[in-house]
Amino acid sequence: MKSNVVREMTTEEIQDALLNAREGLAKMKMQHAISPLENPMVLKEKRKEVARLLTELSTRTEEAQQ
Repeated sequence: MKSNVVREMTTEEIQDALLNAREGLAKMKMQHAISPLENPMVLKEKRKEVARLLTELSTRTEEAQQ
């Protein structure tokens, strides 16, 4: 998910996407621990997606406080 797509989402959509991304990341980590994933770079991409969502969410809360 690109940054410009995240910026266009509503806050509720970002929170839902964050929840889903975190759950997906946890599942992939567990699968990777049991048997290696075919493409371990997927873990890196999912971590970055979570970071993008968290960054946009924190930016919006900072703007709301000002």
